[in-house]
Amino acid sequence: MALGSKDRFVWDTTVTLEALGAAQVVLWAWDPEADKLRFTGAARALGLSPLAPECAGAAAFALCLPQDRNLMERVLTVRPPGSEISARIRMRGGETCIWRGEWLEEGGARASGVIVPEAKFAASEKDVLTGLLDRRSFIAQARALLRQPETYTLVVADLDRLRRLNEALGHERADLVLAALGSRLAATFPPGAIMARVGEDEFAALVPAGVRDPADAMRRSLEQPLRIAGFDIVPTLSIGAVAAEGGADAPEAAELLRRAELAVESAKNAGRGGAAAYGRSLESDSLSRLAMESDLRGAIGRGEIVPYFQPVVRLSTGAISGFEALARWRHPRRGLIPPDQFLPLCDEMGLLVELGAHMMRASALQLAEWRRCHQAAGEITVSVNLSVGEINRPNLVRDVSELLAETGLPPKALKLEVTESDIMRDPDGAAIILRQLRDAGAGIALDDFGTGFSSLSYLTRLPFDTLKIDRYFVRTMGSNEGSAKIVRSVVNLGRDLALEVVAEGVENAVMARCLLDLGCDYGQGFGYAPALSAQEAEVYLNESYADGAAPVRLRGSAG
Repeated sequence: MALGSKDRFVWDTTVTLEALGAAQVVLWAWDPEADKLRFTGAARALGLSPLAPECAGAAAFALCLPQDRNLMERVLTVRPPGSEISARIRMRGGETCIWRGEWLEEGGARASGVIVPEAKFAASEKDVLTGLLDRRSFIAQARALLRQPETYTLVVADLDRLRRLNEALGHERADLVLAALGSRLAATFPPGAIMARVGEDEFAALVPAGVRDPADAMRRSLEQPLRIAGFDIVPTLSIGAVAAEGGADAPEAAELLRRAELAVESAKNAGRGGAAAYGRSLESDSLSRLAMESDLRGAIGRGEIVPYFQPVVRLSTGAISGFEALARWRHPRRGLIPPDQFLPLCDEMGLLVELGAHMMRASALQLAEWRRCHQAAGEITVSVNLSVGEINRPNLVRDVSELLAETGLPPKALKLEVTESDIMRDPDGAAIILRQLRDAGAGIALDDFGTGFSSLSYLTRLPFDTLKIDRYFVRTMGSNEGSAKIVRSVVNLGRDLALEVVAEGVENAVMARCLLDLGCDYGQGFGYAPALSAQEAEVYLNESYADGAAPVRLRGSAG
């Protein structure tokens, strides 16, 4: 260090270089007229040693990774005095750095500034809820770690059914679940691993070699039971993993995270609690999904998504009482696409409300045509599912009232089905809207009863006409005593509250007879028929009318 006449500290060249090196900072100056780019500071640590202490602009351009060369060109391009410079650039053999600077006003066209590792900017950015790194910080620190020659595994875990937890517990209590999972993850892996919350319900860990089966370690740690607000919560995770070799040719951290998240999507498609490793086939699946999203945007307007109709049968007589309308996508190239492939996409793209309105109108118009033209359709009804959140759609009541007036359908011919989870978001607000819908002439059904978190007290406050028993309980009531008790209880509850009860998932005559013996009113399922096109449903209706009853499969399952 250097001292002045009164022992005042004075920066000299040696002290300045020591400070810059300790802080891993480089100062740069660019003189375009002389074609000189000069560096001082921690050039070696930042991968700039091939260029230091000075180089031509072309040398800096050549040392950049190809994808960052346009950014370097932007840094070196002359700008008006006072123009700011900011770029994120990675050199071969170095880590990603932030270049900051400014074009100066004096001494001709020249610029200067600092270069700092990106990880320095991100190191303090934490997820407030969990205390883990956030997504941006994770990518920055993973990028730096991957420069070390080592074998790594990136594991991403997605918490299944977070939306359901939010609906059941409220966001504040569901946040307690996420915070607990974050604490568990922080204690799962040894020092040297990087852990983060990279999405609303997504956690990630970049783990060096030496940890046996990181994906299994994450599952065992995070899937332990929790008790939140009196509820016993058993988290389940969909997990994706991808391996990578660190070093000079390491993959970009953001790209590695994208691959792991592709694996998560593959795991989720296999059902709750699944796991998948990244493979090249997932890329084609992802491109296929992207193409489907593009096609889906205009599919409703083009009339490609249409209602199919599954019969609802009166168990005591075998007569058809109505149909449930179910969405099917008639893709011009892919053929008939089942709902489990496009309804989740509709949800992600915000198209469910538009789809719900389309399905309601198309189904009501079809029912009105049947009732006008066919003697067999004189008393039948059609049920339409209100999509998630559609109960809060502006003008829903007005649209239903106008649709019923337009089609001339009598009261309760059009039934609207809502789920417990949709009701439980705002039971009091839902009660008001459901009463208005009933007063407008719609029937109201509670769908998938028994699968939610609601209180039975709401049944006495909400204007339901119908309870629908979830197909899982119906299909398993012969082998699962718990399911049998639930079916029996719902049937008795419906009888006590003067509500019609419809059992979903009826697969054969044995199930139908069992449900009838319990006092259940109606059934639907593959035992009678799958969802049929409008033309097929019309034929089925006429044949059932001629035969006096809907045909039912004697035994077996339609899967």
